[in-house]
Amino acid sequence: MNGKLVGFFSGFPTRHFTDSIAEVLREELTVRDSLVFISTWPDNFAQNNEDSQGMYNMFAEKNMAFAKHTVIDNRTDAEESVKLIREASCILLMGGNATLQFDLMCRKGILDEIRQSSAIMLGVSAGSMNMGKHVVDVYESLTPYEGLDFADLTIKAHYPLEEEWLRAVKQFSMGLPVCLMTDESAIFIKEDKVKIIGQIYWMVKGEISPFTQVQLEEALESK
Repeated sequence: MNGKLVGFFSGFPTRHFTDSIAEVLREELTVRDSLVFISTWPDNFAQNNEDSQGMYNMFAEKNMAFAKHTVIDNRTDAEESVKLIREASCILLMGGNATLQFDLMCRKGILDEIRQSSAIMLGVSAGSMNMGKHVVDVYESLTPYEGLDFADLTIKAHYPLEEEWLRAVKQFSMGLPVCLMTDESAIFIKEDKVKIIGQIYWMVKGEISPFTQVQLEEALESK
């Protein structure tokens, strides 16, 4: 990961970073030249504009304004997408449809660019799912696909889940453990250091238990 910070988020229903999450980001985001968002709804340009501006405002209100910010969607050609990723200080994978977002990254030829980037890497909801080693979008299929592999985790955001989706995740967890993140929680990983903020749970073979920072460190070391 080139020593960069990687941050997994579930979601921010209040549309504000918590103080504890903002503190970590401010410490790491000492260079704020370019913030690049990656859409989960590649063809919904109006929503992408609104959502990326709203997320940018979350940084700005916590004294983390960037010189520029932009969103990669189907308006952005492959060459420009690569250029944006290479120049990014921070890359944020947005929330929404995980499979559409991953397909967008494949089509724009930026998967390896993102993996090799020295930018701070953040993901929210579907974006955090795509940053793990295995991704399962239970709304689409229980068949996992290989993610960006910034950590050997399978993330499911917005816990607690509706019963239908909880049953699907339990079924998947019979083969692979799942990290269940509540909203306003975070997992930060940088080199060999891990930090948990908020409440996170671990599901193994259908059984759910609270997940501590020590347990997360042990889980990552054992993979």
